[in-house]
Amino acid sequence: MDNETYPLLTAVDARVLGCLLEKAATTPDAYPLTLNSLLLACNQKSNRQPVVEYDEETVLESIDDLRKAKLVFRVDVAGSRVAKYRHNIDEHLGLDKAGKALLTVLLLRGAQTLGELRTRCERMHSFATTDEVEATLNEISEDVDRPLWTQLPRSPGKKELRYQHLLSGEPAAAETENAGDQAVVHTPSPLSSRDARIQELETTVETLQSELNELKAAFENFQKQFQ
Repeated sequence: MDNETYPLLTAVDARVLGCLLEKAATTPDAYPLTLNSLLLACNQKSNRQPVVEYDEETVLESIDDLRKAKLVFRVDVAGSRVAKYRHNIDEHLGLDKAGKALLTVLLLRGAQTLGELRTRCERMHSFATTDEVEATLNEISEDVDRPLWTQLPRSPGKKELRYQHLLSGEPAAAETENAGDQAVVHTPSPLSSRDARIQELETTVETLQSELNELKAAFENFQKQFQ
């Protein structure tokens, strides 16, 4: 990856790219994504940190930036007026399934421990142990020209180290809330495997419903041509 041709991602860019990576792995039948499906993916309340409420204009601006960086491609399907979008991370990084799963979760959930990464990657790639997660992070770091993630300094009162992606640049100081002399670090609780599966199914239903609505609209436009 070339630093001169690969710009740092904004927070919105990271969310959009992370969503494309996630859906390519978890809902391949509904991928590439339409703008509406991508908007739903960005704004979903499960498997996201922080939860956001982007509008279409915000996502479109990010798509434009990512296309200029050649990280996202527009896909025009013959006979359809609905554009779709896919990521181009494979060409830039050449990550395997495990590497893409780790990058995806870091883009969508921010800094996380090895245990959180292992749990949250389960839908895309299964790691047997946290040691395997750590080994994969280290191996990929050695193989790429530009670091993709970094190990954060240990937070006060915390035993486990956290990792954060570097596609948006070096991480800022950990967000803390001072309560007297004690620093409190806000860390999201990991989902159970059952909850993760339920939430993924809910997201899939939302995506399929969006696709169905767009197909209905396209068919109605097609019918109007013969009226």
